[in-house]
Amino acid sequence: MLDVRQGSLRWLWITVVVIAADLLSKWFAESSLTLYQQVPVIDGLFSFTLAYNPGAAFSFLAGAGGWQRWFFIAVAVVVSIVLLVWLARLPRSSRLEPIALALILGGAIGNVYDRIVHGHVVDFILVHWQQSWFFPAFNIADSAISVGAVLLILDMFLGSKNKAVAD
Repeated sequence: MLDVRQGSLRWLWITVVVIAADLLSKWFAESSLTLYQQVPVIDGLFSFTLAYNPGAAFSFLAGAGGWQRWFFIAVAVVVSIVLLVWLARLPRSSRLEPIALALILGGAIGNVYDRIVHGHVVDFILVHWQQSWFFPAFNIADSAISVGAVLLILDMFLGSKNKAVAD
């Protein structure tokens, strides 16, 4: 049995903030933009645009015929459970690792909500160079997952240094 008092579940407030920011920003994008309309924020570099992604990162499996929706929902649910257990088992003294996991969890839940409710993920952030190069549109949930992954990698390097010194 997991003892909540011993783990790092106290960092779940970050997950809640990510989910709230993600859902609110997606609602605003859908109510303010038309599909593929570009609204420049920094001309030639950054725009808001509404796009729907039935696939995964970089539209992976976007044209797979619909089964991928349920596959990605199942993967996200399993990953979310694993992340919750991982958080619960981390020592309360941990800092970077639980923050990273909470960010990833918030992003996963934000995107799985879209898949369940809309059948696709709502994206609206577009980074580009002039009108010649475009990074695939993304959202707050995707950003949280990416930042969380970078923090986990950073923690692997910093954590191993700290453990080596402690041993």
